[in-house]
Amino acid sequence: MKAPIISSWFGRGTVAAPPDIESAALRSDRFRLEREGEWRRLEDIIARMERGGMRRIADEDLMALPALYRTATSSLSVARETSLDAATLSYLEALVQRAWFQVYGPRMGFVRWLRGFLLGGWSRAVRALWLDICIALFVMVAGTIVGWLLVAQDEAWYYRLFPASPGEARVPGASREQLLEVLATEENASGLSAFAAQLFSNNSAVCILAFALGFAFGIPSLLLLVHNMALLGALLWLYDGQGIMVELAAWLSVHGTTELFGILLSGAAGLHIGRAMAFPGKLPVLDAAGAAGRRAAVVMVGVVIMMIVAAVLEAFPRQLVEGTQNRFMIGGTMLLFWLSYFFLYRPAPPAESGAA
Repeated sequence: MKAPIISSWFGRGTVAAPPDIESAALRSDRFRLEREGEWRRLEDIIARMERGGMRRIADEDLMALPALYRTATSSLSVARETSLDAATLSYLEALVQRAWFQVYGPRMGFVRWLRGFLLGGWSRAVRALWLDICIALFVMVAGTIVGWLLVAQDEAWYYRLFPASPGEARVPGASREQLLEVLATEENASGLSAFAAQLFSNNSAVCILAFALGFAFGIPSLLLLVHNMALLGALLWLYDGQGIMVELAAWLSVHGTTELFGILLSGAAGLHIGRAMAFPGKLPVLDAAGAAGRRAAVVMVGVVIMMIVAAVLEAFPRQLVEGTQNRFMIGGTMLLFWLSYFFLYRPAPPAESGAA
């Protein structure tokens, strides 16, 4: 008996099959011929989606896509189990991978994602954490008050909260002129770019730490907020002692309304995860924590943007703009912008579309 000639649909060549693989080759051909029509239809739909997205797909093809995808994955599983020919197996693996990306993968590019993130996605995620934001805000205010009261009772607490580096002018007993010198402006912007980079690194580290500690039921995140705000309370007490707390507040407001807002959101994001783990409701703990983590992650992406803005404001306008009124104007404008964006700007969420 002559060995059959096997023609591969992946190429135009012909190969004479040895007798010992004749049955396997026939089985592979039969398997392929029974399903080839569905594979080719799926491949055609995927190719059109890759070229032009959903606009090129007819309704009937869109409805058939999930079923065709499941058929291809089932065929791939059978091909692997029965050790069909390598060409068929490679084709199915590539087809399933392309189909998975179109059915379940991301459906938008970076520019489109960024537009959706800035034009509503970020603000919606922040509003979803409203309870955690309220709790974190209360903790931050309480931390500021605690820091003030501690140093007012015992000045030694100032050095525990605010370790003084060599040459530091902001220490108890400093004169009014020494404290005002810290708030003085720079004559030029030379070297402020490196200063901005350093500030961004420091601020981001605090925010990421506040978020990352949320897994421990949010308690470490709240403690970190208390500690950082106690530093602010101690500094306010120091300047108030010389009657220049308003000048300090104006100096801090330039970047502080953005920086502290970002720290607030970071603490709230960490608390949101911790609260979901402590009170998962009807969901399993891991599922509740996963859902909370996805919402909090969106917020944290925006916090990184806020820290960049805060570093630029701290390094340039704060150091170059003089005058209490001018500084308050910059800080107040930034605060009004963030409040309006997060709580007043409410665009309609985009309509969901997809093939899954």
